[in-house]
Amino acid sequence: MKPALILYSIIALCLSMGSAAADTPVRDHDIVPADYFTINFATSCVLSPDARHVAYTEMRWDIEENKRNTDLWVLDTGSREITRLTFDPASDSSPQWSPDGTWIYLTTSRKRDKGDKAPYNGKTQVWRIPVGGGDLVPVTRVKDGVSQFELAPDGKTLYFSKSSEHVDEDDWQELRKEFKKLKYGHGVVEYTEIWKLDLDSWRETMLVDEHRVVFHFDVSPDETRIAMLTRPDQTLLTGEGWSTVDIYNTETETVTTLPDRMWREEAPSPFGWIVAPGWSGDSQVLSFRVDFDGYPGEVFFAHFDQEEVLVQKMTRPDEVTVTGAMKWMPGTRNFCFTAEDHARRRVYSVQNIRNGTQGKAVTLTPGDRAVASYSFSNRKGPLAAVMDGLDHPPEIFLIKNPGPRAKFDRLTHLNPQVDTWKIPSVQIVKWTSKDGTPVEGILELPPGYKSEDGPLPLVVAIHGGPTSSSLYRFRFWIYGRTLFAAQGWALLDPNYRGSTGYGDKFLADLIGNKNNLDVMDIQSGVDALIEQGIVDEDRMAVMGWSNGGYLTNCLITRDNRFKAASSGAGVFDTAMQWSIEDTPGHVINYSQGLPWDKADKMRETSPLYNVDNVTTPTVIHVGENDPRVPAEHSRGLYRALRHYLNVPTELIVYPDEGHGLTKYTHRKAKLEWDLKWFNHHVLGKLDEDLE
Repeated sequence: MKPALILYSIIALCLSMGSAAADTPVRDHDIVPADYFTINFATSCVLSPDARHVAYTEMRWDIEENKRNTDLWVLDTGSREITRLTFDPASDSSPQWSPDGTWIYLTTSRKRDKGDKAPYNGKTQVWRIPVGGGDLVPVTRVKDGVSQFELAPDGKTLYFSKSSEHVDEDDWQELRKEFKKLKYGHGVVEYTEIWKLDLDSWRETMLVDEHRVVFHFDVSPDETRIAMLTRPDQTLLTGEGWSTVDIYNTETETVTTLPDRMWREEAPSPFGWIVAPGWSGDSQVLSFRVDFDGYPGEVFFAHFDQEEVLVQKMTRPDEVTVTGAMKWMPGTRNFCFTAEDHARRRVYSVQNIRNGTQGKAVTLTPGDRAVASYSFSNRKGPLAAVMDGLDHPPEIFLIKNPGPRAKFDRLTHLNPQVDTWKIPSVQIVKWTSKDGTPVEGILELPPGYKSEDGPLPLVVAIHGGPTSSSLYRFRFWIYGRTLFAAQGWALLDPNYRGSTGYGDKFLADLIGNKNNLDVMDIQSGVDALIEQGIVDEDRMAVMGWSNGGYLTNCLITRDNRFKAASSGAGVFDTAMQWSIEDTPGHVINYSQGLPWDKADKMRETSPLYNVDNVTTPTVIHVGENDPRVPAEHSRGLYRALRHYLNVPTELIVYPDEGHGLTKYTHRKAKLEWDLKWFNHHVLGKLDEDLE
C-alpha cells in the first residue's frame, strides 16, 4: 500500500494588530543563523490581583556575557505601556504579586564586589520591587541562598526553603568529614529547611527541619498546611520512585505522608515523578501530578475535608496529555491545567472537584494554540498567557471570557524584526505507518514553495523525550526548525509513536518497542513525502537531540538513504545508559526491566550493535557534563564511526555544558556546524557564507 499523506493549509502569515494593510511590514528578509540570536522570549507571566497589570519575564541573548539573561517587565493591560524593571545579568524568575498589587516579589541573584555577604554574594535570594519601578529591595539574606519562596495570600508572611549539609552518622562519617571536599555517592545530603518570615517584624521562624529533601512545597491559603514533595536525597534518581507527598500541619507541627498506592503499586510503572502541588482556594483540596517516562501523567486530588484524606485520580478529557502549569481558578473548585492534543497545547478546566467527583471539562483557550504559561487574577475575569503563534515567537496575550467564546488580545510585540522575515510555511502532515497506525508531524516548507517547484532536499528533525511532542507553531531553534526551511529545505518534525497528545495507546505503544515502532513511523513519514513528490530521496539528512539524537543513531544504522546526520546527546548503548544516566527509570520502563533481566531487549534497542551498517557522514554534538545522556555515548559513536568504520565523522564536545547548550558561542557553533555539514554532504556545497 502506498503511504497516504494529507496536508493542512497554514493560515495567512500577516499579523493582525489593528493596523492598515499599508502599514504591514514587507517580508523581504532571508533568515540566516544570526537571526536566531535576535529573538526575545517571554518566559512567564503573572496577572495582578486587579488584572490591570501583567508582570512577565523576558529572556534575551547577551552576547558579551555569552549567555541568555532574564529580566522582569510589567505591562499595563489598559494603556499597553511596558516598563522594564530589572537590568542586571542575574536571571530573574518566579514573579509573585503582593495582594495590594504594589510590589512584585521575585528570585534573583545579585553580586557586587568579591567577598560581599548576602544578599549581594551572588546566591539566589527573594527580592521585591515596586510595580512602578525603582530599586530592588532584598527580602531574604540567606548565606547560601534560597531554593523556593511563596508569599502568603494576605502578604504578611513569606515562606522560603533553604538547604543545610548533613553527614550520615555511620561507620564512615569521620572519613567523609575529614575529606569533605570529595564527592560521595551517598552519605552527604543537603537537607531542606522551610522557614517563614514575618514581613512586619522581619523575624524568621524555622518550621520544618525533618531530615528530608524538599524539592517543592506549597502553602495552603489558610496557612494551616504545607504540602511538600520530598525524596531521600538530592539526586534525581530518588525522585523517580522514592519520592513522597508529605503534609506539614502548622498547628500541630506534625508531618504525615499521603498513601501512594495509586501512583506506585497500581500505576503502570513505580518510577513516577511527583510534580506541581497546589491547594484549592478554600485550602481543602491538594492537587499534584505524577509523570512517567512512556506512560501518560496523571493528576491526583487529596481531599482534606473528609474524616480521612480521600485521594482521587482525575479523568483526563479526551485522553489529553497534561503538561506544564496546573492552577485552581480563584474562588472556585475548578481545576485548570495545560495539556497537549494533536500538536496543540491549550488551557483546560475540569470543574467542580468535590468529594471524589468531577464536573464537566471546558477548553479555556480553544483553537490552534500553543500556550507556554498562564495566570489568573484573584477574581473571575481574564486570563493572561504566554503563547506562540504560527508567525511569531512567544508573546503575552490577555484572554477575555476564557472558554468557547474566548477573545484573544495580543498585548506585546517583542520581536518586530520577525515581521520582516520570510517565514517558512508550517503545516500539519499526516501519514499511515507500516502497521496501519495514523501518525502526524510538523512539515515546514520554504517561503512561497509550490508543488511545481519540484522535490526538495529534506531534513528530518526528531524531537526528544520521547514523552514529548512537536507543536503546531513557529519555532526557530538550534535543532532544525525554521532555519532549514528558510534555506530551501523541507523539514519534517515527526510526532512518532511515544509522543504526547495522541491518546494513551499511541503514547504507551512504544513501551518495549523502541528502535522499532518509532523508527517505522519516521521512515513511513519520509516515504510519504517522497511519494507525494515533495522530497528528493537522494538529498536527505536527519538530526535530533536527546531522544532525537538516539533515534538519529538508530536510523543511520538501519537506513542508508540519509546523506548526512547530526546526532546530539544521543544514546549509543541502552544498558550503559541505565548505568550512567541520572534518571534510569526511563530505561527500565521502555525495556520493561533491568539490564540483567532484559539483556536481549537492551541489545535490540542499542544502535551500538548495528553500527557497522552506518555509511552516513555524521557530526556528533554533546555537552561535556551531560548527566542525562553522558558524553561517553557520543565518544563511543565517534570511535566506532571514525576509527573502525572510516565514516566521515566529527565530534564536538561543548565545555561546561549539560544536557542543553546554554552559551551563545556554543549554540552558534551548533547552528553553523549543522548547516554547513548538511550543505556539504547533501547538497555538495562548499565554503557557504553563513553570516
